[in-house]
Amino acid sequence: MSKKSGFEAALGRLEDAVEQLESGELSLEKALTVFSTGVKEADYCRESLRAVELKVEHLLQQPDGSEQREPLDG
Repeated sequence: MSKKSGFEAALGRLEDAVEQLESGELSLEKALTVFSTGVKEADYCRESLRAVELKVEHLLQQPDGSEQREPLDG
């Protein structure tokens, strides 16, 4: 089976890291490793969300340079 990639997979791995850390059952060394992995996954998620945000802003930009703004709730 292939390993998932992308935002959803990174978010899942981040959630797993949080669960492991919250369990309190990890040794200090293992907790540090899991924490480091979680930080990397969080950074990836943050960068992915920012890239999507920039794409949405670009798509909403009007020909005159202004932005079309619409409420998210419709």
